[in-house]
Amino acid sequence: MAVSTGLLAAGCANRVDGTAAANEVDVSAYKTEAAASSAAATSSRKAAAEAKAIADNCGQFPGITGVGVSKYNEFVDAHDSNAPDYVPKRDGAASTLEDAANKVETGVNQAAGALPGDLAGKLTEYVNAARALAGATRAMTYTAPVGGLNGASKRVNDARNTVRDSCPAR
Repeated sequence: MAVSTGLLAAGCANRVDGTAAANEVDVSAYKTEAAASSAAATSSRKAAAEAKAIADNCGQFPGITGVGVSKYNEFVDAHDSNAPDYVPKRDGAASTLEDAANKVETGVNQAAGALPGDLAGKLTEYVNAARALAGATRAMTYTAPVGGLNGASKRVNDARNTVRDSCPAR
């Protein structure tokens, strides 16, 4: 048994002459495959982040902006009927529009560039339009001309419709 252990140990101790060298064809193929795999993984992560950003922003948009539409319409009704609660409805509509703009803007910012540029631009236009309408609403009195208010209202409606049309159907 001692002889076989010695032979086994001696067999494992043989050296191979020469220097180690990588097969350059195999190395090149491996590097190409690794780069393609990395690019595919990066592309997949980017696509997943974009899909999530679109779903998050488009999913919340109708609810957030719908509240602003309702409050604004309540203000218009109060204005048109010279209602005694005109001022609180005016201020409530303006605050709700500003809140909607802030929430939409936060969603775009949280997407951190994952949103497609055209959709981010359309959401940003809604934000700007809602803020402009909030300002025009706050400036309204019973006797103020409504031209500026109507123009701001049209702008926010157009921006809202553009975003809704650009978001995937649910």
